[in-house]
Amino acid sequence: MTASFSEWFSEHRAAIVYCVLLLGIGLPLLRFAGYLIRKGLHKKASEQSIMLLSKGVVYLGTTLLVLMALQKAGVQLGTLLGAAGIAGVAIGFASQTSLSNLISGLFLIWEKPFAVGDVLHVGSDHGTVHSIDLLSVQLRTFNNQLVRIPNESLIKSSFTNVTRFPIRRMDIPIGVAYKEDVEKVVRVLKEVADANPYCLDEPEPVIIFKGFGDSALEFLFGPWFVKTDYVTLRNSLLTEIKKRFDEEGIEIPFPHRTLYAGEATRPFPVHIVSEERHK
Repeated sequence: MTASFSEWFSEHRAAIVYCVLLLGIGLPLLRFAGYLIRKGLHKKASEQSIMLLSKGVVYLGTTLLVLMALQKAGVQLGTLLGAAGIAGVAIGFASQTSLSNLISGLFLIWEKPFAVGDVLHVGSDHGTVHSIDLLSVQLRTFNNQLVRIPNESLIKSSFTNVTRFPIRRMDIPIGVAYKEDVEKVVRVLKEVADANPYCLDEPEPVIIFKGFGDSALEFLFGPWFVKTDYVTLRNSLLTEIKKRFDEEGIEIPFPHRTLYAGEATRPFPVHIVSEERHK
């Protein structure tokens, strides 16, 4: 057996060396080519296009290298492709979900409703688009977890691309006491928006007196901002609104609760202390 293996190795030594060199040198070169594509197109194309192009080059090149190695090894590619075709039909029936995800992925790539780096709200999942593949989209949540969403789910359901456009509006509901002057509240909110460097002057902030709530006059305060300033603006704006309302004496109402013990419980004792005794 050892002799026969030695004879076989001697007979096919050239082909084996060729295949080893082809794959050993070709595969690292393909990975390096993918790196050069990502590096060279970093500022010239979108992250999604760069990712798809680099992966396409690596996958296509790997397929060609494997086919060349098999041909050099004496494998009949026609027979192999025929068997692969039959196997592909059987696998296709067994993996209809994957095929549906693949077709949905092609639609998403063609339509481009979002790109790598956009913030998506998909049902209860919220995060930044980490990668867009043919079978799924991966989100990186704000607490640094990875969520994989099948492409078919994205095609069949609605989702929100929060960062699609360069500017956004932050809608903040505000309630003030019924005794407050509506015009004064509107003026103070305008001044808060003008003083905040992250609020845009154009478009102007939206300030709407929505109506009479159960326990407050209800307003909608909606300043516009650059999408990258969301966290900074929200933190600073809420702090400034509270500070200005306190300075202007504008009351923000809050619900009051009465504790009722029920009929089966003894009433709470109430002691009335006179003013003079208290002093």
